[in-house]
Amino acid sequence: MAPDDVRRALTGLGYSAGKVQAYQDGSAGVGFLIDIGASPWCVEGTMTTGSTEADAFGGYPDGTDCQPPSGGH
Repeated sequence: MAPDDVRRALTGLGYSAGKVQAYQDGSAGVGFLIDIGASPWCVEGTMTTGSTEADAFGGYPDGTDCQPPSGGH
């Protein structure tokens, strides 16, 4: 499984290509972040050949939508 495969699968489900990020997460997993685009609503998770985990959250008030803040407080 590669990040491009996961990104393609998520955009195939109807998520906007510009709002889906996928990245290598260890040797056997791929992490992903989807900006749903409403309020913002975000979904992040990981996929391996044996499982998929996802969590929804409402964005970061001191970040940029689904991206965490870049610095400390």
